[in-house]
Amino acid sequence: MAQTLFDKVWDMHTVATLDSGQDQLFIGLHLIHEVTSPQAFQMLRERGLSILYPERTFATVDHIVPTDSQARPFKDALAEEMMQAIEDNTREMGVKFFGLDSDSQGIVHVIGPELGLTQPGMTIACGDSHTSTHGAFGAIAFGIGTSQIRDVLASQTLAMSRPKVRRITIDGALNAGVYSKDIILRIIAELGVNGGIGYAYEFAGSAIEALEMEARMSICNMSIEGGARVGYINPDDTTFEYLRGRPYAPKNFDDAVRVWRGIASDAGAEVADHVALDAGSIEPMVTWGINPGHAVGVSGEMPRVADLSEDEQEGARLAYQHMGLGEGDPIRGTSIDVAFIGSCTNSRISDLREAAKVVRGHRVAPGVRALVVPGSKQVLRQAVDEGLDQVFRDAGFEWRDAGCSMCLAMNPDKLEGRERCASSSNRNFIGRQGSPTGRTLLMSPAMVAAAALKGEVADVREMTS
Repeated sequence: MAQTLFDKVWDMHTVATLDSGQDQLFIGLHLIHEVTSPQAFQMLRERGLSILYPERTFATVDHIVPTDSQARPFKDALAEEMMQAIEDNTREMGVKFFGLDSDSQGIVHVIGPELGLTQPGMTIACGDSHTSTHGAFGAIAFGIGTSQIRDVLASQTLAMSRPKVRRITIDGALNAGVYSKDIILRIIAELGVNGGIGYAYEFAGSAIEALEMEARMSICNMSIEGGARVGYINPDDTTFEYLRGRPYAPKNFDDAVRVWRGIASDAGAEVADHVALDAGSIEPMVTWGINPGHAVGVSGEMPRVADLSEDEQEGARLAYQHMGLGEGDPIRGTSIDVAFIGSCTNSRISDLREAAKVVRGHRVAPGVRALVVPGSKQVLRQAVDEGLDQVFRDAGFEWRDAGCSMCLAMNPDKLEGRERCASSSNRNFIGRQGSPTGRTLLMSPAMVAAAALKGEVADVREMTS
């Protein structure tokens, strides 16, 4: 019987079916960071438990790390406390830790793939909602809460309900100036932020297959923003070549590839739902509201509340009130105060290269504060080797160390007051970037770069032609 990748991997990792109807899944890889893990380690101590398979857990620091100066102790006492906690916990319990003194430190969803820890056919869990990123490799990857972190540390398993599979097919060729960030924003805008609840998203089609791995990660990263806890792409030669030679890639790599090829969804595998989009119909996307589904193409107008469904109208009214934008107005030309390129969605080397193409030879608009924050030390080193840091500095951007930065502002990088930010991150919730009155417009890194130069939302296609 033909099966999807999701069902194959789920079945391979099912230890038992519980009386509740949930499956007990073995977790092949567990990733942790400094914010959601301290309580889980304390729960183990209170119960006299140890980590069952410490070699399957890997830790880093990213959320609270300052990106301007990483001198210790951190100025923020709570951040320093969290930093000390993960240092002590990983040392005591034998977990590999990529701390600030490691050349591999960075955002957890950036370093997992670049180290080769993330591999096809795995089950991957992390105390972070954007763990779906790793599904780009043909893994089942999902975010978990603190009590579940405890469960994985203690038993290497989780009780989970099996979702259905929705296949989202994107066929055709993307136009110049359109990126994977635009694909996923368009999908969320059409299906809604709750449209994926109860589903795993399988992204397929010729446009998906043509993407490099870093672009695929951006799509899977934001699956959770559409309500799907899991998003994945079938592994192929692009996947395998990305992983070849990485530090934690299998030693018998060709043997592993033969296994990985068999994990992909079978031809004719049935799914619960299917959605199709034409890649050529997608244009650069920009959010106008307070969730990632509030998005329109850069040439479009913000919707009128009366034209929305009843379920959407209240949220739209709140969004317009918070954002200070007007129904029916064009999104293009909306002024910005801050430009942020970074986050686990878009802080990889390909993201920085595309933004640098836009920036090269230009200057940030007067009055705009612009930051570029690489997703890992490896990305930072590569960008410096290619001279990208100087391109951004010459244009008036601040060049920072690796970390989550202004994506969620659990560090010194925050919006102030009513500032409006063009951001390559994943969430535009009220207060997400550190100010309860701050405003966020999500877009691709290239679009952020264009906005930084113009001081307003601009069409990057007109700046790179």
